[in-house]
Amino acid sequence: MNKKYNALIPSDAIAIIEAIEAAGFEAYIVGGCVRDMLMHREPNDWDITTSARPEQIKKIFNRTYDTGIKHGTVTIILNKEHYEVTTYRIEGEYKDFRRPENVDFVEDINLDLSRRDFTMNAIAYHPERGFVDPYGGITDIKKGCIRSVRNAKERFEEDALRILRGVRFAAQLGFVIEAQTIEGIEVCKELLIHISKERIRDEFLKICLSPRPSYITELYKLDLLKFICPDFIKAYHMRQNHPHHIYNVAEHTLVAMEYTAPTVLLRLTLFLHDIGKVYTHTVDKKGIDHFYDHSKKSVEIGKKVLKDLRLDNETIKSVSLLIEYHDYHLTKKISKFSIKEVMSVMGSELFDQLIEVQAADVRAQNPEKLAKKLKAIEEQRKLKEEILAKNECYNKKMLAITGQDLIEVGIPKGALLGQILDQVLLEVMKKPEINTKEVLLAYSLKYYEKLKH
Repeated sequence: MNKKYNALIPSDAIAIIEAIEAAGFEAYIVGGCVRDMLMHREPNDWDITTSARPEQIKKIFNRTYDTGIKHGTVTIILNKEHYEVTTYRIEGEYKDFRRPENVDFVEDINLDLSRRDFTMNAIAYHPERGFVDPYGGITDIKKGCIRSVRNAKERFEEDALRILRGVRFAAQLGFVIEAQTIEGIEVCKELLIHISKERIRDEFLKICLSPRPSYITELYKLDLLKFICPDFIKAYHMRQNHPHHIYNVAEHTLVAMEYTAPTVLLRLTLFLHDIGKVYTHTVDKKGIDHFYDHSKKSVEIGKKVLKDLRLDNETIKSVSLLIEYHDYHLTKKISKFSIKEVMSVMGSELFDQLIEVQAADVRAQNPEKLAKKLKAIEEQRKLKEEILAKNECYNKKMLAITGQDLIEVGIPKGALLGQILDQVLLEVMKKPEINTKEVLLAYSLKYYEKLKH
């Protein structure tokens, strides 16, 4: 058995364990990397736990640096790779529901494992002695079960972020949270008000980027969405009685998310793209639901949600543009001009993302109408590529003239100058062949005279 697992562990990690034990201490691979190894997943990193104190680790290895010395963590550099080594510990009181006030170093691996969040993460592995699994983590992994170590309420009172971590692990691994752990979540969920928005954002993004973004519904069922995006709760109750839809707003959103690549931009856009529908719902005389201008409302709500979650300004700007134009009716009247209009606002690269958003959106609608919509989207993609291949103008920077050129022929600085350039751009987007300096200057002067009168 050991040979089977040892082959998966970097030789440097095994060498570190051997060096620590040669100095008279214990050492194990521990935590998420052991879980991933058991599940045949590629670990992101390899953590090591040991009975040796930080100062003793520093004496054993030549190249180290302090990572979290207060909590017993030292990083070892071996053959250019970095390995975190942490002393066995138990933890003191959690006054902020996130981190312990102090830790006590211990010499028993089982005590160290007792402080961890879930059983699947409370497993240690030694290249010779095999697994240490006091809480049945291996069995829970085989069952696809997420279960708290010991008492769930105590684990969540220590660190309330573990509540969202549980749902995140379920989404990433396709596991089910067992009943007593859910009871602990229900009792402790209000403690999430003590957790920073940045921490909440990070866990939520991992759920969004997981293979199962539909596990956002688990957040809804557990009444956790109010800490992330309260408006989305209403989406579960917003029907879409319309020939183009078969799902309610929440169901449609989550299906659409699963049709996109797992990028922050795409998944956040689709999570928020229809959130404005809960505020724009109307019903016509035939009983058909409509959501006029829902994109505009979705942008408004989306910006608030993303700012609250401390997303960076560039992401907020890009997501807002994608939401604003996701329902832009390119598919009704497709032309190079209509595509250039959108590209003039968001650029070529973000337009590519818009195509992906639209494709995911229509795939989560009525499948009977899908083929026609996908054909139209593909036509947009081809026209966009043709625009780029022919270097056709779609923004002011691509015009054959500049504002300075207009000033030099007698058009004064000011709002009028910008108005003329806007008009020139519209003409060039319609007639790309006129994008020459001579023609555009003549057109600008003629348009200027018209504006003066």
